[in-house]
Amino acid sequence: MLNGKIVILQVLGGLSMGGAESRIMDILRRLDRQQFQYDFLLNEPPAFFDEEAERLGCRIFRTVKYKVYNKARYLKEMREFFSAHPEIDIVQGHSTNTAGLYLPIARECGVKCTMAHARSAGVDPGLGGMIKKSLRRGLAKKADICLACSHEAAEAVFGKEAEVRIFPNAVSLDGFSPTASHVAAGKELKKRLGLSNAFIVGHVGRFHYAKNHEFLLKIFSEIKKREKNAMLLLVGEGELMEQTRQQAEKLGIRESVIFAGRQADPESYYQAMDVLVFPSHYEGLPGTVVEAQASGLPVLMSEAVTKDVRVTALVECLSLKEEAALWAERALKLAERFPADKRAGELKYTGAMKEAGFDVNTQVLTLEALYREALR
Repeated sequence: MLNGKIVILQVLGGLSMGGAESRIMDILRRLDRQQFQYDFLLNEPPAFFDEEAERLGCRIFRTVKYKVYNKARYLKEMREFFSAHPEIDIVQGHSTNTAGLYLPIARECGVKCTMAHARSAGVDPGLGGMIKKSLRRGLAKKADICLACSHEAAEAVFGKEAEVRIFPNAVSLDGFSPTASHVAAGKELKKRLGLSNAFIVGHVGRFHYAKNHEFLLKIFSEIKKREKNAMLLLVGEGELMEQTRQQAEKLGIRESVIFAGRQADPESYYQAMDVLVFPSHYEGLPGTVVEAQASGLPVLMSEAVTKDVRVTALVECLSLKEEAALWAERALKLAERFPADKRAGELKYTGAMKEAGFDVNTQVLTLEALYREALR
């Protein structure tokens, strides 16, 4: 403990604006910081949320990033770190690829409870993905408590037989509800972007293999053939951003694609969109689809995305094996069923998401109870 508080160390790569990072920060903002102390162990340079985390009283530590070839150094640094910080009560490991390495060390060094928290239901193709799967093998036996954001993530990381607590990604739902002011902010954003009369197809997520921007552009190209004033609004950043720009050029749709970059106020962007298209290869439980439903925004997502997130009638699923043309037709029909101009004040979807357990204000209480239980 530290200053009478239960200390929970959050282990992950960095504090960028990714899904897992945003969900952790949502919890941190509402955590009873008189009783609980969040600290972070990261292996990436300072990013978007670092300053806020420190302002909320968190300590941020950094260690070397595991690269297979530096395993001896990694294990040495982890042992030195945990030996130097006996005040840590709980380790919550979101980096499940390496959790099998650092959680046993934490336990040996006196940490009272270790948690492995699965937030993804897949890995990238190739050697890197094979290595990650290998590192995760047997993880369920190396953690005191296994958590996962969805049933698919639980099975992918811990296996079918493991005892796993499902802890869905939750957001501040009221911040996304289609109130009159939120809808007005969306209209103002469209005006600012010069899109007042456009049909906006949207996507929120990092430019990464999992998100499947390559197929998303093909879908939009088909939508553009059917809806001449269509525009594609992409919110996010990532390593495949430039590759996506190049693909848009090759498809002849570059002038109809807006790369909005990272945004601290995604709620306005959801209200500016007519439909969200989300053709991911894999997901844990995408906060984007949770936020979109709370916003009253219809979503066409791939069948590879967990059904746990399909709460309202706003969401439809389609196989990635289907042609881009069918995706385009379904997206347009979905937008027609749930027109943006009827969205204002339609708060039943926000309520449905709350009832399904996706509200962070309720979830933080559940998590605090779990921390107390873990130490008992």
